[in-house]
Amino acid sequence: MSRPTYLLDRIRPDSHTLAAYQKSGGYEALRNALKSKTPTEVIDVVKASGLRGRGGAGFPTGMKWSFMPDPAKDKRPRYLAINADESEPGTCKDRVLMERDPHGVIEGVLLACYAMRASTAYIYVRGEYRESYNRLFEALREARAAGLVGRKIAGSEFSCDIWMHKGAGAYICGEETGLMESLEGKRGHPRPKPPFPAMFGLWGQPTTVNNVETVFNVPFILERGADWFRSMGTKASTGNLLVGISGHVNKPGVYEVPFGVSCKELVDGYAGGIWKGRKLKAWFPGGSSTGVLPGSAIDVPMEHDAIKNAGSMLGTAALIAMDDHACVVRAMEVVARFYDHESCGQCSQCREGTQWLSQIFHRIEIGRGRMEDVQMLEDLAKSMAPGKTICALSDAAAIPTLAIVKHFKDEIEEHVRLARCPFVDPAHAKRAGAFAHAH
Repeated sequence: MSRPTYLLDRIRPDSHTLAAYQKSGGYEALRNALKSKTPTEVIDVVKASGLRGRGGAGFPTGMKWSFMPDPAKDKRPRYLAINADESEPGTCKDRVLMERDPHGVIEGVLLACYAMRASTAYIYVRGEYRESYNRLFEALREARAAGLVGRKIAGSEFSCDIWMHKGAGAYICGEETGLMESLEGKRGHPRPKPPFPAMFGLWGQPTTVNNVETVFNVPFILERGADWFRSMGTKASTGNLLVGISGHVNKPGVYEVPFGVSCKELVDGYAGGIWKGRKLKAWFPGGSSTGVLPGSAIDVPMEHDAIKNAGSMLGTAALIAMDDHACVVRAMEVVARFYDHESCGQCSQCREGTQWLSQIFHRIEIGRGRMEDVQMLEDLAKSMAPGKTICALSDAAAIPTLAIVKHFKDEIEEHVRLARCPFVDPAHAKRAGAFAHAH
């Protein structure tokens, strides 16, 4: 299980301070890039590294940066927005970076801005992440006082300021255009695309949105080279990634691994196996919006294409494990209720579909389901995804629903036949059902 690491190597009790960060070589990649590389050369190195976005979609980062318009032809101001609104259920990797190594985030932001010739960046932090916000804010204050943020950074001609913004607890603001609407002081309603942010983003100006972990990788790539980065991971998914493992495991936490490591090794090795001596029944590879897979599929590599071929998505690499005593219907009732609550209501498929999914899973779980509900869940989810709405929240509710029906149809039908959840005491299930019916 011994593998090369770099993302978490600097973490110490004082690693959030500027002194500790600079002692470990922090901001040297930025200084060297400002002295010896043009913005285009920085983009070329990131392209050559194969770095893919760590926010869920896995889009090539260097290519995304290159979508910014040519500054010789388009003189408009340009912006970078950092998505630190880590609201996907099961995800907690960016929180570790912001709280334990905030200067690493800031250096990555500055390099990204230099590459795209942006003079302003905004870091949009999840509202509940108070410690993350405070740590980043203090690190930003230190960096600004040291001449590493603001005018003529490190004595160069490059100027860039970074501002922070607290979210207000809305999952929808993790979607890049919803995030931009919120930054502009509006309701966090996602925008139809096109136009795309690279041409019409914040305040109608060219904008790129990156995830925290994505930009955190950039200083390492500039310091050690694209070939070094490609030496880890797989051909299609290079480098290391942070995997957040939660659920029914002995050692939940955030672990750094190269792309391609077996998910079985993640669960049995890093996370210490399934708790209480039980067996793995089901697992989400990348957060609640990715399709649940049966425990028998745990040998799949943690890599974009491999997990896609298995019938799910890597997402944010938030692996959620469920043991053989867990009820998948109950799990989906919780997931569906979450997406129903978080829908912004713009699109009818999402507004109505998430509400119906929540209601159907609830009535099946409390013993009031009908056998035709199983087909209704599938038909409803297919009408919601993929790509039928402005943003992917509708997909996020539909995809795990389709996966549950595919892999655990028998368990859903058992709920209907027994008129209760088979994983709880019958007397308790009867009381819960009566209470729900009365209220």
